[in-house]
Amino acid sequence: MKVKDFYFDLPEEQIAQKPAEKRDLSRLMVYDRESGEVEHKVFKDIVDYLNEGDCLVLNNTRVLPARLFGSKENTGGKVEFLLLKRIDKNTWESLVKPGKKAKPGTRFVFGDGRLKCEVTGIGEEGSRIIKFEYDGVFEEILDELGNMPLPPYITERLEDKERYQTVYSKEVGSAAAPTAGLHFTEELLRKIKDKGVKMAYVTLHVGLGTFRPVKAETIAEHHMHSEYYEIDDEAAKIINDTKKNGGRVIAVGTTSCRTLESAAEENGHLEGKKGDTEIFIYPGYKFKVIDGIITNFHLPESTLIMLISALSSRDKIINAYNIAVKENYRFFSFGDAMFIR
Repeated sequence: MKVKDFYFDLPEEQIAQKPAEKRDLSRLMVYDRESGEVEHKVFKDIVDYLNEGDCLVLNNTRVLPARLFGSKENTGGKVEFLLLKRIDKNTWESLVKPGKKAKPGTRFVFGDGRLKCEVTGIGEEGSRIIKFEYDGVFEEILDELGNMPLPPYITERLEDKERYQTVYSKEVGSAAAPTAGLHFTEELLRKIKDKGVKMAYVTLHVGLGTFRPVKAETIAEHHMHSEYYEIDDEAAKIINDTKKNGGRVIAVGTTSCRTLESAAEENGHLEGKKGDTEIFIYPGYKFKVIDGIITNFHLPESTLIMLISALSSRDKIINAYNIAVKENYRFFSFGDAMFIR
């Protein structure tokens, strides 16, 4: 399949620049993956489409304030770092702009010297390996000096950092939010639980590989970046029991979906597991675990629109996206949601 097969025309004004006033008042497109039929709802209506005995799988990763603005130690030249992945306690893989200023051995300072780093090597696709120096607790310093790593298509300033976190975020380590989860409130999660729907929490620390443009012409040529995931025994048991009892396993977001499909055995059985995944799901893939997904509307020609097309069909998904454009749905990280069932 060609990457261009997943193109659709999206007006720039439909890219959401800020979150909905209330998380669960975003719009919701309910999509039947067999018939391709759609319904137009509000996100809090999701409770009406979940059944007793179903299981929602949520990614409890928490976004790092991973964008740092600093300067070159000897010249004062301005530079921007985006932390992608922690390698050990003080060593990270990072994107640096402008990259030509960040040769191995170059040193940078942030926040009047409270945080310093040295470039120690070159990583994948021009990323840099950097080692930090500081006094105190790194996470506290980063929380103070860092900015939320909003995607480049969001140009408005985010007033409240927590709006780029899910209400159930817990495990710090992502370079981007698992955005399907941004629509849930504590109250909505309670209503869903009260209906007899189980919740299973997994962790996948979102890297930028998920969002990077596909540069290959054909899908099979594209290589996904590695991301760390973790499923504990309790979550595995909840999901296995749901399948055994005839309930549906519904992933909240493509990150939860990729975690489950990476960790599962061929028969769909799960055990507690942790590791790195480079799984790339596109049409032709046979799902082992999930029966449905709650997800935001994705970029044209992205790996994420390819993933959801694997759950239905390319033609039906592109048709649903064209309806979403016509109906003026909001797209991407702060946009509206879709429930594929």
